[in-house]
Amino acid sequence: MATPRTHPKVRPYVLTGGRTVTRHRLLVHTLVTVPYYDPGLAAAMLPEARTLYEQARDGCSVAELSALSGLSLGVTRVIVSDLAAAQRVRVHAETYGSPFDRRLLERVRDGLRALA
Repeated sequence: MATPRTHPKVRPYVLTGGRTVTRHRLLVHTLVTVPYYDPGLAAAMLPEARTLYEQARDGCSVAELSALSGLSLGVTRVIVSDLAAAQRVRVHAETYGSPFDRRLLERVRDGLRALA
């Protein structure tokens, strides 16, 4: 499916109203889904928001949404945050810890510093 691209003369701050701060913690790997897809709502959205809303139906990370929509990561984060505030998308909390042992990483770091 082809995604709509923002006209090159439209600056990203126009799409976000000049905002750069999000209401939700949205990291590049944060998962976003659509709990209930409403085609009528999608049709009424601006093209950029509609693209993100439709792509999130299958569950995507913020980085994937940005890449699929052709929008910058900053713009994607602000629009996704707006959609989440309106309860149109769900931002999944990070419920996992690091798979790496912190003590081991610190020992490796310290060993590398000793070699330098």
